[in-house]
Amino acid sequence: MEPSPANAANAKSSLYVGDLHPDIVHEQLFQAFSDLKSLASVRVCRDLRSSKSLGYGYVNFDSADDAARALETKNHMQFNGKTIRLMWSRRDSDFRRNGIGNVFVKNLSESVDNGKLQDMFQKFGNILSCKVVTSDDGSSRGHGFIQFESENSAISAIEALNGATIDGKKIFVGSHVRKADRTLPNPDAQFTNIYVKNLDLGMTEQELQEKFAKFGKILSLVISKDENGSSKGFGFVNFENPDDARRAVEAMNGLQLGSKNLYVGRAQKKAEREQILRQQFEEKRQEQIQKYKDCNVYVKNINDSVSEDMLRELFSQCGSITSVKIMQDIKGISRGFGFVCFSTRDEANKAVSTFQSYMFHKKPLSVSIAQRKEERLVHLQMQYGQRLTGIVGPTSPPVMPSGYSPVFYPAPGVVAHGPPRPGLMYQPPVGLGTVWRGNAFVPPPRPFQQSRPSMVRMFISQ
Repeated sequence: MEPSPANAANAKSSLYVGDLHPDIVHEQLFQAFSDLKSLASVRVCRDLRSSKSLGYGYVNFDSADDAARALETKNHMQFNGKTIRLMWSRRDSDFRRNGIGNVFVKNLSESVDNGKLQDMFQKFGNILSCKVVTSDDGSSRGHGFIQFESENSAISAIEALNGATIDGKKIFVGSHVRKADRTLPNPDAQFTNIYVKNLDLGMTEQELQEKFAKFGKILSLVISKDENGSSKGFGFVNFENPDDARRAVEAMNGLQLGSKNLYVGRAQKKAEREQILRQQFEEKRQEQIQKYKDCNVYVKNINDSVSEDMLRELFSQCGSITSVKIMQDIKGISRGFGFVCFSTRDEANKAVSTFQSYMFHKKPLSVSIAQRKEERLVHLQMQYGQRLTGIVGPTSPPVMPSGYSPVFYPAPGVVAHGPPRPGLMYQPPVGLGTVWRGNAFVPPPRPFQQSRPSMVRMFISQ
């Protein structure tokens, strides 16, 4: 397998090695490829803090032919109990992230490994990477990914193999969609698999079957159990007909069965549940932000001896407090600042006006309305812009690194040729006021310059 011309210029002699066993070290990786004479170097990538292997590395060759030979002979080989995955190293991060040419395959037979998956798809084009996802014990999880070099190859593979039967199983082949780009299914969409929880721990699958069989034909039913065979209190019922599943949800959800009220709903995949929970969390967070906007007071310059109870007692003079928090480091020592949240904005404003610069345990408090990080950033940028405008001025010339503007420039009607001569004007250091002309007195140096010679030469008319 030869690298494409586009790749050859970047990394024709460097290979990426994925799915490395976490115990693999540099010496072992070097030894695994040492039969290729032009092997130059290897690297196992590790976490900067923990030094633990990240599960991938790089193998570099002086010869592109040896790199191609390694890719052909050592890809998908067993290395310390794991099947490694080789591909040409690509420095173009945009290509890796855009997902072009990436194909997702599911419902794979357990007999399909990385090598067999590559054999199935390689006729459609140049494959950059191929992987069957496995569990911790090395068994296939029934799905995988194929990264083609071109989008056309991916499209051809999808059209040819989607719905094909491989080793007795009908596979699904489609374009891979990143988790962040996946949309939630329509709640009104049809479904056959339902999730049941709040089951009595003593309930059997036969008893559950009897309760749900009246709604229609059941294809499968299971109660989840732990490693000891005990019920985990939830299970799944898969109907043949979507209408039967929907009627079961409507009739059984909230119904008391044994000592508990059941929850019955459409079964959701883990990614879907996580996305729903993230949305709910974000909605709740925004509600809290709006509810307590301008009610939260930021307090800094707090003495280390001050506790949250002492801070609450002090600020309770201004109104009803909902929460008090003094920030601490990992050792539990006060970081000198905290927050006091009031029930109303008026109470928070009263606290700011009352306790700003208030001496509390020998330290003057600094009190202000708390701002979110984004708001503080905008505020600081505006302050910086205003100060910069006030110092430099909207029409001032660029400031030199030494703190001075360009020293001389021609007066109106004077052409700046040759050495300096009378008629040239002097631009003073920033902040010293008006322009000083030739034959005028020289402004005094700044205080910090009085101990050294002036950096500015003045040319004065004779």
